Order: sequence, then C-alpha cells, then structure tokens
Amino acid sequence: MKKRFLGFAIAMILLLCSGCTGSNPLPAQSDVTDKALKDVFAEHGVKVGTCISSQVISNPNMAGLVMSQYNSCTMENAMKPDAILSLEKSRGEGNLVVEFNNDARRVLEWAKNHHFSMRGHTFIWYSQTPDWIFYQDFDPSKSFVDRETMLSRMEAMIKGTFEELERLGYLELFYAYDVVNEAWNENGTMRENYWSQIIGDDYLWYAFYYADKYAPESVALYYNDYNEQYKADTIAAFVTTLVDEKGRSLIDGIGLQGHLFTADDLQLYFESVDTLAKTGLTLEMTEIDVGLGAYQKPLTPTDDKLKMQGRYYYELIGGLFDRIDAGTLKMDAITFWGFSDGISWRSEYRPQLYNSDLDPKYALYGAMQIKEYAGY
Repeated sequence: MKKRFLGFAIAMILLLCSGCTGSNPLPAQSDVTDKALKDVFAEHGVKVGTCISSQVISNPNMAGLVMSQYNSCTMENAMKPDAILSLEKSRGEGNLVVEFNNDARRVLEWAKNHHFSMRGHTFIWYSQTPDWIFYQDFDPSKSFVDRETMLSRMEAMIKGTFEELERLGYLELFYAYDVVNEAWNENGTMRENYWSQIIGDDYLWYAFYYADKYAPESVALYYNDYNEQYKADTIAAFVTTLVDEKGRSLIDGIGLQGHLFTADDLQLYFESVDTLAKTGLTLEMTEIDVGLGAYQKPLTPTDDKLKMQGRYYYELIGGLFDRIDAGTLKMDAITFWGFSDGISWRSEYRPQLYNSDLDPKYALYGAMQIKEYAGY
C-alpha cells in the first residue's frame, strides 16, 4: 500500500506518548508461553513474516523482536519501483537500470546474516512508480514511449532486478515475488494506469511472462491485491489467463493483503479465501493488519476494543490454520504489515500484534491461538 507520511508523524507521536492508553494489562509473552510466533506458525507449515526497513533493523529493540518472532520479511518500501530504478543510469543505458539503494542493501545484508527468508515487493504497480519511466528519453516533458519500448523497459526492470540480486549474493533469500500489485478494482474493472495506457490490457500477461522468464525456479510468482474479499471472483478469473502458448501457468500464487478492520465480516473474508483456494494456486497472506473500527472510523483503543481485536485475530488466523491443516488451502506464508502499532502505516487504528512499547497485545495471543489471553 502507499506510503503515509502523515501516518509516520502520528506513529512518532504514539512512540513519544505511548503511555496515554494506559498500562498494558497483559503478561509478558515469556510468562505466557515458551513459544515464539514463528514456532506456532511452523506447526502448520507456514512461515511468518513482517515488513521491515533500515530504520527497524537500526533499532536494537525492534530488531531483537523481529528476530525472535519472525522468519520472513518484506521490505516496506525499498524494493518498490521508485526505490530501485536509477534515472541517471537509465538515461545512460537507454533502458531501465536497477540499482538498490543503501537502505535496501542494508536490509538484504541483515536478512542474510540472520537467516531470514524474503518476499519481493513489487514490480508492476500503479503507485510508487516514477513517472519518468513512461516517457521518451525518460523525460516527463516529452511524449509517452510506444508499446514496444514500454515492453522493453518492463522486461529490463524485471530482468535487472533478478540479475542484481544474484550479483549481490541475495537472490537465494527470496521465496516469492509480487509481480503485479493491485491491478483490479472492486467492480471487476481493470485499474487504469500508465502501464495499461501505453501497452494495453495485456501488460499484465507480459509482466508474468517476463517474470517467469527470468526468475529462478526457487522464487514463486504472485499477483497481490487488497480488498480481496470484494475481488475474489475477478482475481480467480484473471489468473486463468496467465498461461503461455503451451498452456503452462505463468503464475504460482495469489497474495491476499489482509488490510482488515474489526468491523469487517470474517465469514465474507473466508468465502473469498475459499474461492481463491479453488484456483489450485498457493495463497499467501502478504500484508495483514487488523485495524480497530472501520475504514476512516478508527476506534479509541480501550481494553474492550483491544480484546475485540484479539478475538478477531484469533478467528482469522485460526480459520486459516483450519483450512491449511484440512488440506483445502495451500498457504505457505503469512506476513503482517508491521509488528508494532507505533510504526504501523495505519497507526491510528492500532492494527498490530504489539503496542508502541513493543509489549504484547491481545492481538498477539489471538494470532498465536492462545485463547485465554486473546480477549475472550
């Protein structure tokens, strides 16, 4: 999802006055269980991840929590197109050139040193993609390039990313990559963007074609979207079109972002999961956070409301585990979009498993399936 600078400012305020919601009523995690979050998820054959940045790994307390609880990570912003494409070098080469910045390299090295698996996020997106890639001579004052030039640039970005990861010695960390992000609207129409405007609707097919061409077999290729509970039929139909001339699938999985609210209908959500599971593709939860309240209607984080959130997490994760264990759902990873309310992009909704002080919430124990402390 998009960067939220206002959200970051709010997060800093929360960190400075984290005591404003009162003392934490819950015992420390070590007093409740000797298991980490990753231990519980491993019992169901699932990796558990969070999004991170160089700021997170520079904070000893945050880095320590991430290392103790998670075994997968996704860069929050540093692998999106606006972070990995070099304007200067692209102009020099006459095609898109990938260059990871210092933040990305720091996270990659940290993940390698601490034996984390990684998800790549993302190649083709209508947001956080620099406008200059769509214009002649990479100059927004000029006209759009033609279809063939844009396809060449798409290929160069995807190919260049995998080649640069291999050159730097980090490619083996990756088990999944979001090839396309958020291409469909809730009404079943394709989202308009420069990719579709220049290339045409088949830009989606070409994105997976190039990713399949250059990704190693060890990296699964995903379509990723939000509000998936309202798009399940659309996405299920879309993925059937991603086949090559021999009928071989170009896609390995579907990413469900899981940006939810406690007011959201879990039954409806599980119906969408079941619909997408029937495609036969692997599903991954890629950006889970469950906000208090509803969209644009955050609730005050009282103890009762936080208990409600804990119960929601308990039922959400439990429902996924039940389907995985029953063999009706292929899911190998669940990623939370953050870990602390204090640095969440939706901090006003207090959506994460730990509070601003990195203390456990009912939400954590809900996700860990410890019902006694999950708000019941």
